[in-house]
Amino acid sequence: MPVLSPKRRVTLPKHLCDQLHVRPGDDLEFHEHNGRLTIIKKTKGSSAGVLKHLKRDPLFSDQDSLEDTLATKHQRHGKTAAQRRAA
Repeated sequence: MPVLSPKRRVTLPKHLCDQLHVRPGDDLEFHEHNGRLTIIKKTKGSSAGVLKHLKRDPLFSDQDSLEDTLATKHQRHGKTAAQRRAA
C-alpha cells in the first residue's frame, strides 16, 4: 500500500502505472471531491477540436472583442479608462 512520505510524496504502484500508461515526467492533475482524490493524466492535444463547431461572428473583429472584454473587466472594478491611465 502506498504511503505518504514526509515530503508529501506518494509512489504509484508499477502495475497501475503500466495499466494506465503513466510514465515519469507525465503531467498529472489532482482533483478532490467529497474526500476522494482523483488523479488524471493530462494528454497533449486532448482538447483539440473541442470548440471547432463554433463559428466566428463576422460582425465583430478580434479588436472589438478585446476592447469589449477589457471594458467589461474594468467596469467590474469600477475604474474608467481615464482613471486607469492616470494610475
